[in-house]
Amino acid sequence: MARYGRLDLLLLDELGYVHADPRGAELLFQIMTEREEKASIDIATNLPFSEWGTVFPDPRLVAAIVDRITFNAHILQTGTESYRLRTSQHRPTSRGQDS
Repeated sequence: MARYGRLDLLLLDELGYVHADPRGAELLFQIMTEREEKASIDIATNLPFSEWGTVFPDPRLVAAIVDRITFNAHILQTGTESYRLRTSQHRPTSRGQDS
């Protein structure tokens, strides 16, 4: 816990792709509480807050996590289109090479 509390910036990428078990959700909450108003957390997810209950097992814990990360937060919504898919579709194809 102390290790994650000392980092200048904690990056959580693709939050929501894997369901958190009860102990994992509690540990994440403890890390967020440890960092609250002391250090930054950057979270990337494709889920709106209203769907976080599908990832974390306890609705009260979901509310507490969302409360922690939205307090004094900068929330950037980039849309629903996949950057990776869009980039792949616009990449020129190579001729004469097998896929």
